[in-house]
Amino acid sequence: MIRLRHFPLRWLGLCCIVLAMWMSHAARADTIAVDRASLEADGTSGWSLDARFAFDLNGSLEDAVNRGIPLYFTTEFVLTRGRWYWFDEEAVRTQQSIRLSFQPLTREYRVSTGSGLQLAFPSLKDALAVVQHVTSWHVIDRNQVSNDTTYQASVRMQLDVALMPKPFQIDAVNNRDWNLASDWKRFSFTVSDHGKQ
Repeated sequence: MIRLRHFPLRWLGLCCIVLAMWMSHAARADTIAVDRASLEADGTSGWSLDARFAFDLNGSLEDAVNRGIPLYFTTEFVLTRGRWYWFDEEAVRTQQSIRLSFQPLTREYRVSTGSGLQLAFPSLKDALAVVQHVTSWHVIDRNQVSNDTTYQASVRMQLDVALMPKPFQIDAVNNRDWNLASDWKRFSFTVSDHGKQ
């Protein structure tokens, strides 16, 4: 046993720094980063979200996919307007989920959405690249926003264990390896008289 009085303080400080760096790395290993997010006008109907996320699947998640367990990634979008006299007004709240799966017979990874779109890829890396890039997702109708008003847009992505097959949900809830989510990415959005941001 090491007695603290004989243990140099500089070594104790170094151990604390190494431990903090290790904990920081461990915390980041299971997070999703929002690289960028923006709203683009999609004609006269409203606006679409374009967002890029960055993350890797840990060993447990990669193994689960390769064993045929589908993973669901849900992206949430919220648009609010600040009010000085009350809580913020929520103008839009919507979400979409993307399913990532592996087909052992064809040795293909598949990415599918609720709209029926299904794409096949030869590698997990290629499939993840599609999951990580949300593009042309219509999130705001023109009648949901007012001209010359500033809103706050928020977006995030998470691994949605609630959409997994029931037998795996219990294990996923109690297993830290299945905890994969981003923080909210927030940015301002203003509609001008010309309908542009």
